[in-house]
Amino acid sequence: MNIETLREYCLNKKGVSDSFPFDDNALVFKVLNKMFLIIPINSNPLNFTAKCDPYKAVKLREEYESINPGYHTNKKHWNTIEVNPDISDDLIYDLVNHSYDLVVSGLTIKDKEKLNSM
Repeated sequence: MNIETLREYCLNKKGVSDSFPFDDNALVFKVLNKMFLIIPINSNPLNFTAKCDPYKAVKLREEYESINPGYHTNKKHWNTIEVNPDISDDLIYDLVNHSYDLVVSGLTIKDKEKLNSM
């Protein structure tokens, strides 16, 4: 997995945009202006921070050494994932989908209708 593949995957989701709202390094992905993923573009190795259900977040951290509490985010609701051979591409896609779905589930009814019409 590389940063461009991860970026393209995120941008192919409905209602998603990317920007640099904090600085020139933190690429942020939002669905209808609600953040669901952050990629520090200068990270080596590649890592990203994704929203996660608190129970699932703890389980993932116990299972994978390269999944840790979110960097510069609420550590209860966000994980930072270091991309390495221990983390499969399928798991990365699952974590991105989970983060996106969590944010979508928290949208207002009006925003959900807007997203569904896109």
